[in-house]
Amino acid sequence: MEKTNPMRGSYLGEFEELVLLTVAVLYDEAYGVAISEEIEQQTGRAASISAVHAALNRLSDKGMVTSHLGGATAERGGRRKRFFTVTPAGSKVLHEIRHQRQQLWAQIPPQALRWKMG
Repeated sequence: MEKTNPMRGSYLGEFEELVLLTVAVLYDEAYGVAISEEIEQQTGRAASISAVHAALNRLSDKGMVTSHLGGATAERGGRRKRFFTVTPAGSKVLHEIRHQRQQLWAQIPPQALRWKMG
């Protein structure tokens, strides 16, 4: 009997997963620049605003995030920020990814990942 993959149809690339996790971390403050800055702070990896927006668009197309416009601010010349929120579908996918990874980590024999510091 073939195993079914609960993640089929909801595949996320590594960067999309990172962006989706960061949207969840930032919760009510998840907008493009903040997401980019948080990714860099958490990972040491530069994330250009254009790459973040492209990933957010893909995540939106997949139904994993939704967005709304915040109020206009003087500091942004009257422009409004677009805030993002993880949808129930996005939450489900993140939980599935976490579960899948935990299952894989649990199956690794201790001797398989031996390494020395320094």
